[in-house]
Amino acid sequence: METHIQPIHLESTAGGGDCAVLRVTGERVIHLVDEGVRHIIADLRGVTFLDSTGLGVLVGSLKRLRSHEGSLSVVINADRILRIFRITGLVNVFVLHPSVQEAVSADGHWRAAMATEGRTAAEWCRTHGLTA
Repeated sequence: METHIQPIHLESTAGGGDCAVLRVTGERVIHLVDEGVRHIIADLRGVTFLDSTGLGVLVGSLKRLRSHEGSLSVVINADRILRIFRITGLVNVFVLHPSVQEAVSADGHWRAAMATEGRTAAEWCRTHGLTA
């Protein structure tokens, strides 16, 4: 029996300064950290399945960012994925939000980055297709 594993698709959107949204639909954090990004929002709204490997990538990414005085917030809108975070206790490790706009609005680094661009979180999210 042949098993087809879809590759992880990651897309990043710079938020200004040391902030970025990492849209996950299927490890790019090392590359972003090397470029000076320190505050990442991982958008998991397109994720329908998350196993221990995926969780390991997120935990490893959080550790890497914290070692550079950074942060990793996670956007989840699927009950199935949120349940995995609850069962594993990761709700106590990660800052979770139901939308990218709420994640941007709740983070001081992101608010500062938006202020330098003269934008609101809502405007920035609309411009980058991160609403809904």
